[in-house]
Amino acid sequence: MIPYGRQSISQADIDAVVEVLKSDFLTQGPAVTSFEQALATKAGAKHAIAMSNATAALHVACLALDLGPGDRLWTTPITFVASANCGRYCGATIDFVDINPQTFNMCSDALEQKLKQAEQDGTLPKVIVAVHMGGQSPRMERIAELARAYDIRIIEDASHAIGASYLGQPVGAGAYADITVFSFHPVKIITAGEGGAALTNDANLAERMERLRSHGITRDQKLMVDESEGPWYYQQLELGLNYRMTDIQAALGLCQLTRLDKFVARRREIADAYDAALADVALDVPGRLPGAESSWHLYVIRLHDQSRHRQAFEGLRANGIGVNLHYIPVHLQPYYRQFGFGPGDFPASENYYARAISVPMYPDLTDEMQAIVVAAVTEVIG
Repeated sequence: MIPYGRQSISQADIDAVVEVLKSDFLTQGPAVTSFEQALATKAGAKHAIAMSNATAALHVACLALDLGPGDRLWTTPITFVASANCGRYCGATIDFVDINPQTFNMCSDALEQKLKQAEQDGTLPKVIVAVHMGGQSPRMERIAELARAYDIRIIEDASHAIGASYLGQPVGAGAYADITVFSFHPVKIITAGEGGAALTNDANLAERMERLRSHGITRDQKLMVDESEGPWYYQQLELGLNYRMTDIQAALGLCQLTRLDKFVARRREIADAYDAALADVALDVPGRLPGAESSWHLYVIRLHDQSRHRQAFEGLRANGIGVNLHYIPVHLQPYYRQFGFGPGDFPASENYYARAISVPMYPDLTDEMQAIVVAAVTEVIG
């Protein structure tokens, strides 16, 4: 079976983890700090706060932006549920903006219309989570322009998109968002086993997110509400969480980061080869947004004939191609249906779901393996 995604682990990665296992620090230590510094430098951000996973980073980002009960968070239906759940963790109300059918990301035109209506209804969001589906940025320049007009904060859920760029700047540089979140799950662009990070250019947000990931505790005398009682002293300033990354994870992530450019270059080669090889098959290849260079976490094809969706999916798996489907629209999940969402609410997202299949995409996919995938897709879909 050729999987849809797979981590690429080198001997250097293994050696980096073993070195930490032999050191004095296994949990949060110097490797975490080194990883954060390298990550911020690579993405062009001033601050990076590493966490246990990207869901934790999304949650902490929402908390740092003071999202809470009575507030609203908007995101897209075509994403993993964490992009919406992070708002629910804070007690916020969730709503969605439909996708652009070609790029699978939040449609800026749909966002503009929804914001105009929300202003009239008194239901404007406090936070927009702009998902970078498959590794490609949405129209962040336009989304940021709209957010500024309505005084809305932006979190980029770039869990798929480390190594990507938009209008010549790395995703994560913070040109269009208050906070950007990356994921280091095994099938993402680079891995830390698990892990995530929140990047920002705002020193106050960085300081708060760093505190929130570790129980809301500080040892900084300048932040304490009264005088320190001794060198052992710390204070809990707010209700935080235990979302810390370990040095074991950070050592792996740091070593992987040195190969980020190589990983992304290979993913782009694979995407270009798929575009050419599948041009005459009865499917649509992913659309490309001008000015956005994807890191190609996913390569999602969409069948012309949605009535053959399940047949094609099962046929590809029967032929040894470990396809997957990213994602079931979040608004159709039973948890979110209880809030009044249902079929027909976001037609572009539902049409995407009815036709989408993720085919294998990872750096160690060889040309020979990709040829096998293409042959199977051509045979099964036609």
